[in-house]
Amino acid sequence: MAEEIRADVVIVGFGVAGACAAIEAARAGAEVVVVDRFRGGGASRLSGGVVYAGGGTPQQREAGVMDSVEAMLSYLRMEVGDAVSENTLRRFCEQSPGMIAWLQEQGVPFEGSLCPYKTSYPSNRHYLYYSGSESSGGFRDAAPPAPRGHRTKGSGTSGVVLFDVLAEAVRAHGVRVLTRTRAGELITDGSGRVRGVDCTSLQGAPGRVRRAHRVLSDLAAKPGLYVPALAKRLHSRVEHLEREHGRPLRIHATHGIVLAAGGFVANRDMMRRHAPAYRGGLPLGTRGDDGSGIRLGTEVGAAADKLDRVSAWRFITPPSSLLGGALVDEAGRRVCDESRYGAALGQTLVTEHGGRGWLLIDAQLRREAKRQLREQTVWFQRWQTRYLLAAGSTSGTTLEQVASRAGIDPAGLRATVEEHNTAARRGEADPAGKPAEFVRPLDQPPYALLDVSVRPRLAYPCPMLTLGGLAVDEETGQVRNDSGGIVEGLYAAGRSAVGLCSNSYISGLSLADCVFSGRRAGHHLATLTTNGRSRAHD
Repeated sequence: MAEEIRADVVIVGFGVAGACAAIEAARAGAEVVVVDRFRGGGASRLSGGVVYAGGGTPQQREAGVMDSVEAMLSYLRMEVGDAVSENTLRRFCEQSPGMIAWLQEQGVPFEGSLCPYKTSYPSNRHYLYYSGSESSGGFRDAAPPAPRGHRTKGSGTSGVVLFDVLAEAVRAHGVRVLTRTRAGELITDGSGRVRGVDCTSLQGAPGRVRRAHRVLSDLAAKPGLYVPALAKRLHSRVEHLEREHGRPLRIHATHGIVLAAGGFVANRDMMRRHAPAYRGGLPLGTRGDDGSGIRLGTEVGAAADKLDRVSAWRFITPPSSLLGGALVDEAGRRVCDESRYGAALGQTLVTEHGGRGWLLIDAQLRREAKRQLREQTVWFQRWQTRYLLAAGSTSGTTLEQVASRAGIDPAGLRATVEEHNTAARRGEADPAGKPAEFVRPLDQPPYALLDVSVRPRLAYPCPMLTLGGLAVDEETGQVRNDSGGIVEGLYAAGRSAVGLCSNSYISGLSLADCVFSGRRAGHHLATLTTNGRSRAHD
């Protein structure tokens, strides 16, 4: 017989989105229970801890950066597209400085140390940077560029700092957190309203079992993140513990349930069905990103959208000097403006060039990149750049020679480089639209083609995450059904929901959306609590 517990609000998934929803609901007096299959954190804890924010945050002012809501809105409108409405996007931009202030109230550390060079992720000396394509060609003309990537202050990849601080705040607000508890099926009443969730939990299992589950799942998450085969073996043991020792638990939700269980990048069947072009990448997340949140919703009539949207990362910086290279395909043609954000490069390679691409550099760029290596990189970037400059590199004394050795059309590469160099020497606009400060002639042999193709490589993986999810009401976070109505009692947030980054990803926008959508769902549920518990029984 299943154990039963009751709460006003139940949150499935304990990452940044779930934590923010829990804090907002608990602050209004709701009794909140959070369940997580592992120990919490999910992809948020593995992330770089970057929150996209602008419009005049304290950190921007500290760095002497001028920004406005309108400039932020103009840029994000180009990136976000129709993922959310204009009103929702404006609300996000207007609330952006307050979002950073709210996170700081919870104890999350930020600072305005501005990174002086373009990078995919700043070193431990800098915590404010251009985290998207704001300063790239085409974007800077449409909207005044400003650095909006607010990296949580902490060494290495600081997502662990962001999540751990929020987790502490969750528990400080009296929220009950049930780790090692797997949500299996939502409970509905005769009207279709969601009233609870059936789970399998290790809460009552022996201590040795819970410890083994924690250790194995932690290892599967990292370093298993970088070695998928290891993660698979470890996770099979985790599943064995769950089957042998898990006990049924039913949690009744008086006001509602928030699905914040991440995306589905770890679900091979869903990836094959919805995003078949994105193969060979490194799933950026944990085994919890198996689409279970989306599945729970669709099983009770929820609608899903943009499941074909996946972000594939192909960063060529740091070192920043590599922006002077030319990204080409098999025909030797330029792929796009190399100063674009790495997710834009990855998407273009996957959708337009079969995932194949090479960065052409000359001897001078190679020397500069090696000089910048230690100063501009954190450990994983240093490791990947060294691989690119060595095992990932094909060299030649002429353009024709290096092209032939790499399997690229020599005539096409020659024509591309001549066009590129002519524009660079004359001070004319770059053919691919790259800003002038990043353009330089490529004329110092020997040449090298760095293979940045999207294919499985331990030393130079292509991280991927899913961007689509359950369709939600953008005012409340309530989940919508196929006819556009509301699934009563059900909310979604983070990557379990369609949100700000469901069309195009830039660094920090997913975590910012987790905060935005998590707080939105928690706030609406808190309104139900504030207005009286009797409403839950309507």
